[in-house]
Amino acid sequence: MWIFDTSDGDPRLLRFRSGHSAPPQCIRFYANGRHILSAGQDRAFRLFSVVQDQQSRELSQRHVSKRAKKLRMKEEEIKLKPVIAFDCAEIRERDWCNVVTCHMDTAEAYVWRLQNFVLGEHILKPCADEPMPVKACAISACGNFALLGTIGGWIERFNLQSGLSRGSYLDTLEKRSCAHDGEVVGIACDSTNTLMISAGYQGDIKVWDFKGCVLKSRLEVGSSVVKIVYNRLNGLLATVADDLVIRLFDVVALRMVRKFEGHTDRITDMCFSEDGKWLLSSSMDGSLRIWDVIFARQIDAINVDVSITALTLSPNMDILATTHVDQNGVYLWVNQSMFSGALNVDSYASGKEVVSIKLPSVSSKKVSEDEDSTMPIVNHSQSKEATSFHALDQQIPDLVTLSLLPRSQWQSLINLDIIKVRNKPIEPPKKPEKAPFFLPSVPSLSGEILFKPSEPADDESKKDQLESHGKKTDIILSQFLQYLHSSAEMKNFPAFTDYMKSLSPSTLDMELRMLQIIDDEELQEPEKRPELLSIELLLDYFIHEISCRNNFEFVQAVIRLFLK
Repeated sequence: MWIFDTSDGDPRLLRFRSGHSAPPQCIRFYANGRHILSAGQDRAFRLFSVVQDQQSRELSQRHVSKRAKKLRMKEEEIKLKPVIAFDCAEIRERDWCNVVTCHMDTAEAYVWRLQNFVLGEHILKPCADEPMPVKACAISACGNFALLGTIGGWIERFNLQSGLSRGSYLDTLEKRSCAHDGEVVGIACDSTNTLMISAGYQGDIKVWDFKGCVLKSRLEVGSSVVKIVYNRLNGLLATVADDLVIRLFDVVALRMVRKFEGHTDRITDMCFSEDGKWLLSSSMDGSLRIWDVIFARQIDAINVDVSITALTLSPNMDILATTHVDQNGVYLWVNQSMFSGALNVDSYASGKEVVSIKLPSVSSKKVSEDEDSTMPIVNHSQSKEATSFHALDQQIPDLVTLSLLPRSQWQSLINLDIIKVRNKPIEPPKKPEKAPFFLPSVPSLSGEILFKPSEPADDESKKDQLESHGKKTDIILSQFLQYLHSSAEMKNFPAFTDYMKSLSPSTLDMELRMLQIIDDEELQEPEKRPELLSIELLLDYFIHEISCRNNFEFVQAVIRLFLK
């Protein structure tokens, strides 16, 4: 966007948006899933915002345009070489540099300060005597140290604050003084800075003492290792070898615990879910497979028309970001299981049927309806041939079960009075001078539009209706009370709980307020007090749910609202 505000009438650049001009190679979610770090073949290191596109920007490499004009060169020639691997840590974002990158055929690693969106002041140079290209990098869980692995098998630890070396990892059993006899393909650290795991191209996985830089144990994969991914929560290390098999190792027990097969071409990338229960993998055969680590099986698989080169799953497990061959964009996928309300594994696809999906078009031309009709519909239905699996519905002793409701829904019940005061209008609504014609309607708790009945012409009929209504002892039950009474009779309280979950906080508050005790001299006997019966049934429901320890946080919020 250009603006013409100069005295001579020449335009100047006001603002602009841009993306990668070449396919990205590495991506990673950052800032609790709100941003995506992306490195492409165009030598750019970018930060994309998932929420608001205006916040997307390229990280500065310090006066690239000015240096390019001075040297009369293109900006692409001045920039750093393409990033082949990077790692980040959010814990020290405000203190010092929290991102480290490895570049193609470069013997140094660079650090970045994401708070200022700029290249850091330190350059990390491992093995200064024999400089070799850096191939792997990792940042410790505390955010203080960066570990670098070179193509010659050298692993060195640096302090991110000062940029100084803090030791190297050497294996005395190797022919030469280094960590691996060959290229280092991956480095990882545990969550307590106790262990450091490294993998060599020759198929050896080594576990080191993080502080002492001493080798503790080693594992042999049996074939050349291409890539490793470590999950700090469950302590499992996923490895990819040349035989297209994904192996999971327990680095503490020093044994292989899982083995996944299914890809028919080179595996390009892997990532764990935040809770460590899922492992996602992509391959050049166009497939994206989701593996359940606990049950050791494949739960879903899709086939994309353009092969995936890199992928990352958000910490909330709701969005998956992917990059593809010869595609300059980052594609976002929504996790259907987060919005469908399914709780068991059988609700996902069986994994035996691979669903084919085409990438969305980014061209300005509208897709015809015929082309839309040929697009496959992704339906995660259970295969008949798949083995049936029943999830454990039994309650674990001495533990409580949560309701899986959004936190805002049950917290709004607790703070409903504060919310009402905050949302109270300052001025009363003003009646317009000429109001349009509307059908008179009656507000209802269910949200349905109810129209007012025609008013009788005689005032005497109104009085008769009021007198007959006052003498009437039977009260029409609302839908809330109908669910409560039917659940109490059938001893099926989960149906009543599901109905309460579907209500909004304000509606549930209104239903509980309607259970107030009415002081009437004519109805002093408990048998003639229907509101007492409803309150008794509701108390029985609370006792049942508390004793069963079901929907713990939701029931506690409803009890607090009821006791007010």
